[in-house]
Amino acid sequence: MDINVNWGLLAPIIVLQFILMLTALVSLARAESVTGAKWIWALVIIFGNIAGSIVYFILGRKEN
Repeated sequence: MDINVNWGLLAPIIVLQFILMLTALVSLARAESVTGAKWIWALVIIFGNIAGSIVYFILGRKEN
């Protein structure tokens, strides 16, 4: 089975996902309070890929 991967298109998406996940995890670690438990949000961010990070930024953060 020969699978050709176009890394020119895939690499920027992987880098974007990593940066967004790292930013969300740092934001979660620095937050004093969030909606729900922090460990649940960490799992959502890590296993939810791009969508998990976006959901955290929309629903998880509490405004001070």
